[in-house]
Amino acid sequence: MEKPRIVEELKPFFEPKGVAIIGATDKKGKVGNVIFENFKMNKEKGIFKGNIYPVNLKLDEIEGYKVYKNVREVPEDAELAVISIPAKFVPATMKDIAEKGIKAVVIITGGFGELGEEGKKMERDILQTAKENGIRIVGPNCVGVYAPDTGVDTVFLPENKMDRPSSGNIAFVTQSGAFAAAMLDWAAMAGIGISKMVSYGNKLDVDDADLMDYFIHDEQTKVVTFYIEGVKEGRKFIEAARRITAVKPVIALKSGKTEYGAKAASSHTGALAGADTIYDAVFKQTGILRAEDFEHMFDVAKAFAKCKLPKGDRIGIITDGGGAGVMASDAVAKFGLKMAELSKETIDFLKEKFPPHAVAGNPTDVVGDTDAQRYKYAIEAFVNDPNVDAIVIITLFQVPLLDEMELIDILAEYAQKSDKPIVAVAMGGKKTEYYAKILEDKGVPVYMTPERGVRAVAGLVQYAKYLEKLGE
Repeated sequence: MEKPRIVEELKPFFEPKGVAIIGATDKKGKVGNVIFENFKMNKEKGIFKGNIYPVNLKLDEIEGYKVYKNVREVPEDAELAVISIPAKFVPATMKDIAEKGIKAVVIITGGFGELGEEGKKMERDILQTAKENGIRIVGPNCVGVYAPDTGVDTVFLPENKMDRPSSGNIAFVTQSGAFAAAMLDWAAMAGIGISKMVSYGNKLDVDDADLMDYFIHDEQTKVVTFYIEGVKEGRKFIEAARRITAVKPVIALKSGKTEYGAKAASSHTGALAGADTIYDAVFKQTGILRAEDFEHMFDVAKAFAKCKLPKGDRIGIITDGGGAGVMASDAVAKFGLKMAELSKETIDFLKEKFPPHAVAGNPTDVVGDTDAQRYKYAIEAFVNDPNVDAIVIITLFQVPLLDEMELIDILAEYAQKSDKPIVAVAMGGKKTEYYAKILEDKGVPVYMTPERGVRAVAGLVQYAKYLEKLGE
């Protein structure tokens, strides 16, 4: 299939042959210096394969790199320009970029439409130059692009203050730069991999719809997450959303729900938040899953990145702690799912394999003296039961007779070979976190509470139902 024009237009943002950093400086901590250092470090690591061209009227060289006085002077392979100079100089710089023939620009600088009429006029001038010369813009007033696989990193927070996540299957798009920075730092800590991150600020040009159309064709991206304050072109957004959700799941965290939030969004990025009920309706129509909060968004995204889709909404729960099983059962009802009614064959099999004090049912409680083998019997039974569509496995790694690594291998094996989604819940502290990380590295999503695990499965079910309706 021939890739659409949008893919060719946006490709230089993620894998440019060369990058011009306009406003690069040797002053440590300055935005232009951090961005330069990001690219330089990734070049030295062999991740960024392109060339780096610092641009600054007042310097001749930075750390061994030749500095160009004007972007017009940089070599021909510069495909991306990153701008971090004061707002008043940006319109003229855009004209130089147009003359040079660079077609992708990230404008980090703030002080435009979000500050009133003068800023809006500068935005109009910049956009006119872009439209006349076929240039695509991310920004202004943003942190730009982070792509771990290609070493593009325009995030102006240095590594000693903000960790970068490793490569993964989740794309993250946000209006808020602060939210982008917090999310990247948190994802790195949580071990969640990112395929691409785009922070577009005032979204003068490239918007949610453009990025959805790009991510349809990005093979590395399995699921797209959005933090949205407002949408400018409703029809364009709806059409792009329908195109992508037919192929990949999209999860949106929409702020500005309240009158106060909507007002704050307007002063932050100039976003028109709009009536929240309208967004709710649009998300439902287009198959976008709405996240309640930051944690919810990534819980569901993690499930999509690691799990198969369920064929229905009947949930089976296995636990080694009765209370946790009750909490998970409550969550099944809360999130509109059903408790699976286990077949007679499943119940008989479990009773035959279990000691008398273990509970064969749904939830199945392998109880606190369990070993890994007892879990294996329960998982085998649930995987083979046609009445079970998805399985939530709660493990308290703390129980005395459990061989943690044996159980991890069993869970990973069944998650891989079963056609049903399997998620794990592991409650506890540092020791639990250690084993949970190993399990996640083997492809099983792990959640800290039964409610979060079930809520993630509910996202899988909701999207699977949407696809089923599309196919009718």
